[in-house]
Amino acid sequence: MRILNHEIPSAVGQTVTVAGWVHRRRRLAAVSFLVLRDRSGLAQIVLKGAQEQLDELSEETVVQVTGTVAANPQAPGGAELVDPVIVPLTEPARTPPIELWRPAVGAGLPVVLDNAPVALRHPAVRAGWEVAAAALHGFRSTLDGLDFTEIQTPKIVGTATESGANVFALDYFGGPAYLAQSPQFYKQTMVGVFERVYEVGPVFRAEPHDTVRHLAEYVSLDAELGFINDHRDVLAVLREVVAGMLAAVGSRAGTALERLGVELPEIPVEVPVLHFSEALKLAGADAGEPDLSPADERALGEWALREHGSDFVAVEGYPMVKRPFYTHPQPSDPTWSNSFDLLFRGVELVTGGQRLHRYSDYVAALEARGESAEAPAYSSYLQAFRHGMPPHGGFAIGLERFVARLTGAENVREVTLFPRDLHRLTP
Repeated sequence: MRILNHEIPSAVGQTVTVAGWVHRRRRLAAVSFLVLRDRSGLAQIVLKGAQEQLDELSEETVVQVTGTVAANPQAPGGAELVDPVIVPLTEPARTPPIELWRPAVGAGLPVVLDNAPVALRHPAVRAGWEVAAAALHGFRSTLDGLDFTEIQTPKIVGTATESGANVFALDYFGGPAYLAQSPQFYKQTMVGVFERVYEVGPVFRAEPHDTVRHLAEYVSLDAELGFINDHRDVLAVLREVVAGMLAAVGSRAGTALERLGVELPEIPVEVPVLHFSEALKLAGADAGEPDLSPADERALGEWALREHGSDFVAVEGYPMVKRPFYTHPQPSDPTWSNSFDLLFRGVELVTGGQRLHRYSDYVAALEARGESAEAPAYSSYLQAFRHGMPPHGGFAIGLERFVARLTGAENVREVTLFPRDLHRLTP
C-alpha cells in the first residue's frame, strides 16, 4: 500500500511503497540520489549501481518506488529509502519548460502563465494556491460556525447585476444573456430565506483594466446577513471571517508559508475605522474627491501600521454617488453611505455595507437614477422586498487579491491558477 512522502520518517526499518514525480536526480561518484515529489513533499531515494536506470528517469517521470526506510539526518524529514525497486508508471517525461527542482522559479511570469499546466507543479508556484485553499477553508468554517448557509447562485443572468461595470455578453439559445458580475441580488434575496448566507464562486468583470490587481474572472467570497443595526455589524462579522481565514492559513498551509517566506499578520480585535472624509485628509487628498486612489490607500495603510500596528484599516461612509443604488445612506447625512472598504496592507480587499431593505426606498433610489422598479432588470429582484426583508448587509472578498497581499505577490496573477484578463484566455 502506498504511503506519502511525509510519512516516511515514521517508518524507519520498514519496507514501504511511495509514488510520485521524479523531482531531481543527483549523481555522485559512488552513489546517486533520486528526489521524489508527491502531494505531501519530497523524499530521497538512494541508488547504488543503477546509473543506467537513473539516466532513463527524466525529471517529471511518474514512478512507483518500493524500498527500505533508513534514518539519515541530511535527508528530507530525516529519513530516506534505500535498496529501491523503481517502476516507471509513464514513459519518460519531456524536459519541463522551467526547472521545477530549483528552489526559486527561474522564469518570468509570462513564461510561468503560458506553461501553467506544468509550472504549477513548482513548489513555490503551487504554494500560492495552497494558501488560497486554506483561506477558503477558513472562510467557510468561520461562517458555518456563525450559522450561515452556503448557497450557489446562477452565473448566467438575463441582465447586468450592477450597472456601471462592463459585462460579458453571450448567446443564450438565440437570446441575450450575461456572465454574472456578482451574486449580489441573489444573496440579498436569500437573506429572506435563511437570514445568513454565503457563497464561494466566480464572478466576471469585462472592465478593460490592465493592472497587477485586476482580473476578468476571479473568485469572490460573498456573505450577507439579516437583522443588523447598521454596517458596523457587518464589519464585525467580516473581522471574524478574516481572522478565521488567517488562522486556517497558519494551521493548514504552514509549509507553503515557509516556502514563500511569509509571516502571517494578525487582524486586531478592533480594526481601526476612519470615515471617508477623515481618510481623505489623512491621505492628503482633496476634500471633494469621490473615491480613494491607490496612492491614498497606500498612505492609509502606512498610517494604520504606524499608528495602530495594524495591517488592516476600514474606511466607512463612502459618498453615495460612488456606491450602488441598493446601498443604505448614512442616516445623519444621506450624502454619505453606510458602507465600507477594508484595506489590507494599503490595498482595498473588501467592499461591504448595509443595504436598503424597504421596497419604497428601492423605488425612490431607482427613480432618482431615472430608472423604474418595474424594469426587467429589477422586478424579480425586488419581489423579495415587496414581501418583507429585514435590515441586512454584506461584503465580498476577492480571493486572489487576499492571497496576493498575504504572500507579497506583486501581481495577482502569480497566485491565480489560470488567470483570465485583458490579454489571456489560455491555458
